[in-house]
Amino acid sequence: MNCIEIDLETRSDRDITKCGVYAYADSPYFAITLMSISVDGGEVQQYDFTAGDTVPEDILRALVDETVIKRAHNVNFERICLSKYLRDNYPHIFRSYSIPEDTVGDYLSPRGWHCTMIHCRTLALPSTLADAGAALKLEQQKMPEGKALIKYFCVPYAVVIDGVPQFHAPSDAPEKWEIFKTYNRQDVVAELAIDERLSHYPVPAAVWEEFYLDQEINDRGIAVDTDLADAALRIDAQAKATLSAEMSRLTGVENPNSVYQLLDWLEQQGYTPDSLGKKEVAALLKTAEEPVKTVLELRQQLSKSSVKKYTAMQAAVCSDGRVRGMFSFYGASRTGRQSSKIVQLQNLPQNHIPDLAVARDTVKYGSYEDAEMLYGNVPDLLSQLIRTAFVPRPGFKFVVADFSAIECRVLAWLAGEQWVLDTFANNGDIYCATASRMFHCKVEKHGENAELRQKGKQATLSCGYGGGVGALISMGALESGMKEEELKPLVDAWRTANPNIVRLWRDLEKAAITAVSQGTVQETHGLLFSYAGGMLFITLPSGRRLAYAQPKIGCSKFGGKCITYMGLNTAKKWDRLETFSGKIAENVTQAIARDLLFYSMQTLSHCFMVATVHDEIIIEADKRMSVDAVCEQMSRVPSWAKGLILKADGYECDFYQKN
Repeated sequence: MNCIEIDLETRSDRDITKCGVYAYADSPYFAITLMSISVDGGEVQQYDFTAGDTVPEDILRALVDETVIKRAHNVNFERICLSKYLRDNYPHIFRSYSIPEDTVGDYLSPRGWHCTMIHCRTLALPSTLADAGAALKLEQQKMPEGKALIKYFCVPYAVVIDGVPQFHAPSDAPEKWEIFKTYNRQDVVAELAIDERLSHYPVPAAVWEEFYLDQEINDRGIAVDTDLADAALRIDAQAKATLSAEMSRLTGVENPNSVYQLLDWLEQQGYTPDSLGKKEVAALLKTAEEPVKTVLELRQQLSKSSVKKYTAMQAAVCSDGRVRGMFSFYGASRTGRQSSKIVQLQNLPQNHIPDLAVARDTVKYGSYEDAEMLYGNVPDLLSQLIRTAFVPRPGFKFVVADFSAIECRVLAWLAGEQWVLDTFANNGDIYCATASRMFHCKVEKHGENAELRQKGKQATLSCGYGGGVGALISMGALESGMKEEELKPLVDAWRTANPNIVRLWRDLEKAAITAVSQGTVQETHGLLFSYAGGMLFITLPSGRRLAYAQPKIGCSKFGGKCITYMGLNTAKKWDRLETFSGKIAENVTQAIARDLLFYSMQTLSHCFMVATVHDEIIIEADKRMSVDAVCEQMSRVPSWAKGLILKADGYECDFYQKN
């Protein structure tokens, strides 16, 4: 036995879309109902646990054998569910990979588990089994009836008896159950078809090693201060009630949360904004008079929606107080970067409160009145404290380390923009250095021509991937005080100051077009462009490849040649998309930055990493661990990145925060 293809059907009273698979399987009402497998590509075998079927022992032992490949679509689901099943029913067979100091002891080792969803993502194909099958035009695809059947058999119906949620049994709808069994078997068939179709482009062993590390981090999870989360939601409810009542008093509007009612009231006051979005309200506040000004300020406070993350924590926390499964490997499928889910750590509000510990205690042990008296804007306070709800285990601390300007460094390294590399090598301020080259004068952060630094920063952040005036505006150039007429000269000045980066854009696009049109391998800037089997591949310095499905030569909106390819559009539909020189540069730069992050994560794999947020690593560390040692390790570059200069900064804390 070399490989087992697996698909499970399960039930639980927890909503997996809100809590994730770990909390879902942690419920006392979790159960596996159906299991279909194919051993070494053979005929599908099915086990109906509701009918008393038992899985042969050799299959059960294969589940804990790292030398046997276990494969599924979104294999994290199968692995976690089967971990619970084996722990509860076959403790003599279950084997974890934990050490006493770690918190992954409830789960099977991820080694030996392969995922067809990840395989699809490495080729920039859709993630779901149904969408992947459709994109690949497979004969064997996922049955569409499954969604309704899952709702019927896997989700409890309204009746609760003695506190126990009730599920439909197969005997309640025998015909539906037989269709459900067919659906379960067909998922295995569809997975096998995907694996066969993609077998010409296997996932490299190095990427599976990264996947195992990602799974370990998901298994470990991160502890939540549930008392703080509970108190924050209680105070938030009080804040919303108080603010809404005050708005009603000032406006006479029955429902001040209604956009339409509030717009009508504003019109009566002589104000006619098109909407009540954040930007519109902020702009209106600059000229608004009382009582409109106060009403809009109250509206701003009420619009703080980030407290929903406290609710997400409550929904996802496991019985040991930890939230698990917050990261999606290859979630950004083009570049291979991770994405976040459940609590969405990638977009947490920043914190600027001077003494976070005092603020936490005020919310955790105090009242709404205390919070309002000390901090004024209570919704903003609660928003800023979201990070701090994540805490290390007793006796541990968090070590947080973050790459400094990694994309800027990688882009300059790829392009050979030596003055940028020299600036980083000398620990210079890249925004001052950029402004100095753009405006041909000395710029110091708190000294000579300091006002130009902001323009250097705006240009650096906006123009690196071919961005122009539009990019500057979207990055807030106008809000920062710049005038629209100076934006085009600013773009031109940045491009003049960075000729090698501008050349990089052109070279990458030319290589991509030539590879697709001529079917030849093109090399430029340490990257290989090749076309094979309906795929454009870009091989990165690490050896990992980016993929663009079904590429064609198209005509850009500017009249020149461009690359089009199949991918997910903004509506998450499989569609033909267009790329351009700067976008290709962005893809490869972010992909290399991702590879550098995973290199650092692997060199720090002996540490208890609990999260990664963008280019940041969070470690649940022994009190003796040195922050400097972690940063030093992250600043080391792999052999394939010679000449690249990395820098990491870090800090330690007793709860997660942003320094």
